[in-house]
Order: sequence, then structure tokens, then C-alpha cells
Amino acid sequence: MKISLLDRYILKSYLTVLVSFFFILMFIFIIQTVWVFIDEFAGKGLDVSVLLRFLLYYSPKLIPLVLPLTILLASIMTFGNFAERYEFAAMKSAGISLMRAMRPLIIVNSIACLATFYVSNTVIPLAEFKTYNLRKNLSKMRPALAITEGMFNDIGESNIKVGRKYGENDKLLEDVIIHEKSNDKVNHIVIKAERGELKSDELQEGLQLILYDGYRYEEVKQKKKKKKYPHNRIAFQQYTMNIDLRSFNDIDLNETNYNNTYKMQNVAELSESIDSLSVGFVSEIEGFANTVYLRTGIKSLDRNKTTLAHNKFEGRIAFLDGFETSQKARIIAAAKRNIQMQLNSFSNQKNLFFVREKVINLHRLWRDDKFVNAYAAIMLFFVGAPLGAIIRKGGFGLPIVVALLIFLTYHFAGTLFKNSAEDGSLHPFWGAWLISIVLTAVGLVATVRASRDKSVFDLERLKLNIKMPFVLLMKKIKNGK
Repeated sequence: MKISLLDRYILKSYLTVLVSFFFILMFIFIIQTVWVFIDEFAGKGLDVSVLLRFLLYYSPKLIPLVLPLTILLASIMTFGNFAERYEFAAMKSAGISLMRAMRPLIIVNSIACLATFYVSNTVIPLAEFKTYNLRKNLSKMRPALAITEGMFNDIGESNIKVGRKYGENDKLLEDVIIHEKSNDKVNHIVIKAERGELKSDELQEGLQLILYDGYRYEEVKQKKKKKKYPHNRIAFQQYTMNIDLRSFNDIDLNETNYNNTYKMQNVAELSESIDSLSVGFVSEIEGFANTVYLRTGIKSLDRNKTTLAHNKFEGRIAFLDGFETSQKARIIAAAKRNIQMQLNSFSNQKNLFFVREKVINLHRLWRDDKFVNAYAAIMLFFVGAPLGAIIRKGGFGLPIVVALLIFLTYHFAGTLFKNSAEDGSLHPFWGAWLISIVLTAVGLVATVRASRDKSVFDLERLKLNIKMPFVLLMKKIKNGK
């Protein structure tokens, strides 16, 4: 296809703004990324190359966020400049419609749409794999980062659990529980303390953990087996532990042992994971249903039953009528206990099923999100270009405000719908696509009205429609008098 002089001018005007703002916004988001993850790099003596490698791995994940905003901003500013300088009016006088002026940019944004899908489907899973493994390896270099609140953490020869971390570099701990490892893989020694403090300066190849106000429990091994297993209990006000960290200091940052998160998968892998998780979820539900049926004891009732009494009026079986009077009380008491047990089981299993369903929904959202990110590149252009022609303002004033308002609405509404889809309140498809469908309708309306030289909202006509009923009412009242 031959590119006309007008197409070159439109492309130059659009791409200049697009490329400039893309790199500016990427730089801003990268600086924000450094600020967010600064705690994971500070105080570890890492080379600058490690930080640059982390940013290189993390940057692809910013593209689906930065590129749609850049396209929206560039389209509003470009067509706003055309309208403000009456270049758009000159195009129309020459017989060039809005869609004809948008044609070269539609091709450019279609290429951007395909490129975004390739990044989301291929580059981002690989970048997530590299980023996740690098962060895991970095956390091993400072044990304070490896200690997660509320769960046991494997550090050196101990398993450590803390209730809360606080203070400078999270060195102060609360509610500490330590299980020391043994060769027979049995927890013979357990230490509990109200407070603790991590000190890494005291030992060259280790970490010093000082515990305050606690107890040390140790199971005593005996040669002869007895029914009672005695143990020692020692109270302490201060207890010092030296943890060998030579394994932490010998960390290969290129090691990649973690590859099991849904963010590391492409569309085909996600679809396969969704199928296997769904089949497993259905199988788990069926297994639980069979277990509940067996726990009801219906089969044992059938074995003890002598007769079956039928209620002819209601067409059902009265089960208790088939038993002797002495057995009915025991059956009712057992049924009450069974029901209470089943209610407790239902409550626990409900939480487990909720987690299973949430995992499946996350996989579905992440798969659909790859298509949504790609579609946003072309969809937001059809929103921004006609709005720029309607508002007739270029530069860095009103176009930036309009672009930010639209994008923030798109981003936060999309996040809200996705959060609703995670817990099953909304279907994952609608959670991923609903806001895009709404903005597509807005873009179509704006394109039609911009092609007809009309504003998005005709305020004068709106005022007239609101005012007209009152005018007619006043006339009827006046004529009635």
C-alpha cells in the first residue's frame, strides 16, 4: 500500500508523541519499581548488575500497563492538535473523513496489539520466572527476608516461626517458635519465646538470634521403650542461638528451581492447568459427597431395620417407624451428633473449596488478561482519537487530564471486577472483559459523533429536553386558567 503525504504526516505526529511518552512513563514506573523493592536489595553488597538484571526481568510486566496509557494519551493529543489547529477541518473540506485519517494509525495500533499479546504470552511468563527465582535467591542472602510471618521457615538447622517482624530491617521478632532439626527427623527440641532479635554482625559466617522470656523443651530419649516419654523444660530470660549461614552466603543468583506459578505460563499451559484443576476440583467434590454419605450411617440403618413403614398420604418412607421404640432414642441422639459433625466438616471443607475455586479463577483471569491487554491497545485508540477530535484541545493540558481520567477508570474498574471474579462473585470472563466491553461501546459512540461533528454530550439539547416538560406544563396551567 502506497503511503500518502498525509499518512506520513499523521504517522509522524502520532509516533513522536507515542514513543516519547512511552519511554517517559516506562522510566517513571521503573523508578517506582526500584522504590517498591528497595528493601530486597539494600544492605546486601550486591553489584549494580544484579539490580539492572532485576529491572530487565521486571520491565516486560510494565508494558501491558504503560502501552495502553501511552496509546490513549497519544491519540487524544494528536487528534486534539489536529482539531485545535483546524487541520482536521481542512481534511474534511478535502473529503477526508475521520476514519480515513485514522486508517494508518489503525494499522500501527493493530501491530501494537499483536506485539502486546506476544509480550504477554511469551516474554512476561519468562520474565516472571526469572524475577521470581532471583527474588527467592536474594531472600536467602538475608535471613530476615526469608522469615515470613505466621508460618514456619527453614533457616539453617532450624525451622523458625514468628508472629510479627518489626524494627529496622525487620530484626525484631515477636512470638517466636523454633523447632531444631535432628538426624531422625523428629522434633526433639522446641523453643518458644515472647521476643527475639536478629544480629548478623557478631558472627562472620552466621547469624546470632537472641531470644527473651521463653522456654526450651527437649524430649529425653531412653533406651528402653516406656509408655511415658519424659522431657525437660527450662525457662530463660535470655537465650542466644548461633545459626550457621554458610549455605546462605553461598548463593547462586542464576539458580532457577521455582517454576510452578500460574504467572509463568502461557495461554496453552494455562488452559491445560485449568482443565486439570477443574477435573481435580470436581473429583474432590464428588469424593467429599461420597464421604458425607458414608458418614451419615444410612447403610448401617438399613442393616438394622426390620420393616419399612410407608406413608400412603405423603408417598414417603417413615424410617423411624421401622425400628423398635428402644432404638429410636439412640438413633435420634446419634443423628444429632452426626449432623453437628457434618456441619463442622462442611465449614472446613467450604473454606478448602473456596481456595481451590479461587486458584482456578486466577488461572482463568490470567489467561483472559493476556487477550485483554492486547485488545486494550486498539480499543483505547478508538476511545482517544475521536475524543481528541471532539474536545479540540492539544498540548499537555486537557488531553492529559482526560487521558488519565479514562485510564484510571479503566484500570481501577478492571481491578475491581477481577477481585470480584477471584472469589466467585463474578464470572472470570466478565471480570476480565466487562470494562473493555463498556469502553468499546464508548469508543463506538464517540467515533460516530466525532464523524458527524457532534460532541459526546449535547448539553444544549439535554437542557432543552429537561426544560420542555416544565414549559408544556406551564402552558397547560395558563390555558386552564
